[in-house]
Amino acid sequence: MLAPHSNAATNARTTAIEVRDLHKSYGSLEVLKGISVAAQDGEVIAIIGGSGSGKSTFLRCINLLEQPNSGQILIGGEEVKLKKTPTGLEPGDRKQVERIRTNLAMVFQSFNLWQHMDILHNVIEVPVHVLGQPRDQAIVTAEDMLRRVGLYEKRHAYPSFLSGGQQQRAAIARALAVEPSAMLFDEPTSALDPELVGEVLKVIKDIASEGRTMMLVTHEMAFAREVADRVIFLHQGRIEEQGPSDQIFSNPRSERLQQFLRSIG
Repeated sequence: MLAPHSNAATNARTTAIEVRDLHKSYGSLEVLKGISVAAQDGEVIAIIGGSGSGKSTFLRCINLLEQPNSGQILIGGEEVKLKKTPTGLEPGDRKQVERIRTNLAMVFQSFNLWQHMDILHNVIEVPVHVLGQPRDQAIVTAEDMLRRVGLYEKRHAYPSFLSGGQQQRAAIARALAVEPSAMLFDEPTSALDPELVGEVLKVIKDIASEGRTMMLVTHEMAFAREVADRVIFLHQGRIEEQGPSDQIFSNPRSERLQQFLRSIG
């Protein structure tokens, strides 16, 4: 098991991701009801909860893939500029958002790989065409990332010729290739067959051990307990309970969290 960060170390770190009083509704359905979370630099936070609790919506709002209705989002201490519209808050500065997204990579439930490109070109696409890296440099970085996730030998294969686990590892390599300061994982193993889950979790565990800031939505409770510094339990759009992983899983205080953990065995 990975050793948790000490409180002293946590206090000494800067805030990598901070969300203040975030609200999100779809019509009359209020999905997020005032979420406030701060992830310190190098901290791994696992977000758990039942279906419909708002976990994925929360991550997508942080990355502005969804428009929150109100609240504040700060990345590395920099507040994301948001402007009010009839449908919610929209980015007030697109260039700022593009810049922040290069430091805040996201890995999705579905792999979202470009099917017409081999794996190597999937990984270099953003560094070359968005970040403006020289192609040769991007290829060297991409090949290094693919080695890290065990896919170097598959670098010229197309996504359709890879297993689901291999495709998700390729998606993780693509996220790492922009050298983000923090990473968001939205149930990265939920689309995988059970026998493929372990290979993806191992890669994520290796990334977590490097001290990279991570927020991870997952239904893999044993994995969350092992890798997370802190666990947040969402229930009906609110934080019902949060704390160190051992406390959350060994001594849950909320009756709802107790029921949730019993329900998943």
